[in-house]
Amino acid sequence: MFHRNKKSLALLVDPENTYPGKGLAKLIAVANEVRADYIFVGGSLVTHNKIDAVVQAIKSASDKPVVLFPGGLNQISAHADALLFLSLISGRNPEFLISKQVAAAPLVKKLGLAAIPTGYLLIGTTSSASYMSNTLPIPYHKADIAAATALAGELMGQQVIYLDAGSGAAEPVRPAMITRVRKSITLPLIVGGGICSFDEAYSSLEAGADTLVIGNATEKDPHILKEIAGAITAMNGLNVH
Repeated sequence: MFHRNKKSLALLVDPENTYPGKGLAKLIAVANEVRADYIFVGGSLVTHNKIDAVVQAIKSASDKPVVLFPGGLNQISAHADALLFLSLISGRNPEFLISKQVAAAPLVKKLGLAAIPTGYLLIGTTSSASYMSNTLPIPYHKADIAAATALAGELMGQQVIYLDAGSGAAEPVRPAMITRVRKSITLPLIVGGGICSFDEAYSSLEAGADTLVIGNATEKDPHILKEIAGAITAMNGLNVH
């Protein structure tokens, strides 16, 4: 589903904050306008049972693949197209390295969801994801640790690597780290968290990100997707020549 030969954009919908009747329709309309490639659904903490309604509303308004980015079992929906089967390889908490996956596996198989094995790395400072998973993120300046961790994920059979600075991060993953990780792996590289402008998006893509994930910033201003999409278009235009 994810590729290295074309830059792409994923909109992340946090179902805790955005759902039918609360901004979802407007957000998906903008995503359609800018031709986002994927729509991710998930969050660190979801306290309601609207996941099915969110996914179905997105499917009715967009033809883009809906990919679950689950923070727990209560964020799995049979109506999605695929699921990032995450292993939090940047942390040392066995709950998020294997225990949660063991609990989720029978349900994922029963629902027939396409599972995408994903090596998930938290980067930067404390975020909602690091707090909820009780793990320490890899510091922004420790590119060597991120690269070795990503490589370990690839050698263990992950199909995608995801570098995430976390929802609402004050700073995105630094280009130097993205470049270091890109050079260490052959897998598609997803980068998210804290990307809020054309320049930040372009720098991340230029450094080696294949897919950018934009979430929290769109809740404040859905039209920021247009800036990010512009960076995707510009980079893909350069790659054609």
